Amino acid sequence: MLFHILNKAHIHSLRKHEILRRKQLISLLFRSGKSVKGDFLRVVYASFKPEHHFFQEVPAILFAVSKKTLPSAVKRNRVKRMMREAYRLEKPLRKIDSECLQDVGPVQMLCIALLYLGRRETLPDLPSFREEIRGLMKSMICS
Repeated sequence: MLFHILNKAHIHSLRKHEILRRKQLISLLFRSGKSVKGDFLRVVYASFKPEHHFFQEVPAILFAVSKKTLPSAVKRNRVKRMMREAYRLEKPLRKIDSECLQDVGPVQMLCIALLYLGRRETLPDLPSFREEIRGLMKSMICS
């Protein structure tokens, strides 16, 4: 019984296969993707025709914080953890309207990169990250 509970995917989970790791897709995303900028985050997104063994129905996401923005590795890792957590919590709340999202069809794969810009002097808290990601996802979908 406990084994079945542990294997069941939770509604708020961020699975390993949802993280964007392929270098080819990442470089293609930054070359041909569209961008939406917020107060302290930037979202780069694009939809691609899936290659047969790389296709997944959920969006592939990348979280990045540059060394130039935050020189301290501890702060960079904290910001990435907070970005992952905010995205993980906001993921089930976003409803993708088929009429708003013209670029992504049923046979295309959506790739998203969340980049921390660091325009604030202090690190934002989790509710700020959630609000920012929610707003950027809405503007990304209906742009």
